[in-house]
Amino acid sequence: MSHKHFIAAGFLGLFSAASQAQDLTVTLTNLTQGIHFTPVIAASHDMNAAIFHVAETASAELTALAEGGSIADMSILLSNAGADVIENPASGLLAAAQMTSFNLTNSSGNDYLSVAAMMLPTNDGFVGLDSWKIPSEAGTYTVYLNAYDAGTEANNELVLTGSGAPGTLGIPAAPGGDAGSNGTGVSDAQSNTNIHIHRGVLGDTDASAGASDLDSRVHRWLNPVAKLTVVVQ
Repeated sequence: MSHKHFIAAGFLGLFSAASQAQDLTVTLTNLTQGIHFTPVIAASHDMNAAIFHVAETASAELTALAEGGSIADMSILLSNAGADVIENPASGLLAAAQMTSFNLTNSSGNDYLSVAAMMLPTNDGFVGLDSWKIPSEAGTYTVYLNAYDAGTEANNELVLTGSGAPGTLGIPAAPGGDAGSNGTGVSDAQSNTNIHIHRGVLGDTDASAGASDLDSRVHRWLNPVAKLTVVVQ
């Protein structure tokens, strides 16, 4: 088995299109210190389908995923486009330093792999892979994934109950139980309303006041935030 390593999210590869169904074993590892990934959605699909595209406006399905961690509408969208879809392989949240693996058989013509999950605690941040070309040559391939901002909500960095619904400002939860409260808010506007690289959490070190409810010692990150290993049979 050959081993090839590509350090770029969205790398399209130099391989010819896969002409037949392939068996893939995919492992996603959370590389952050204190961020959880919500239920993951992954899919192999053709060139006309996608979970997201950088520098474009987020769809309603991506907005639901990025602001509240809901993958239901995205799953329907992909399935209706003929994609092979895997939902929630970790059976819940994927904590920092944890990994989840799943098998995926991509149907003929579904030669692109996409992955996404909301990052908690963030307002509308998500980890994602956009339409990575599945190599036709058997081997093990490694792709490092960035954090993206959906551009749909200001990053106020305030943990507010009930805020996971699209259009409701705030972070729905801090799963690690390590967030503060009573922040005044980091930002009340979103200047870039297209999908873009996330600036990261600013946070502060005041658990009962300050601008942010997030702890800069725990929740900050630098890209990449995840590693994806794909074994092509």
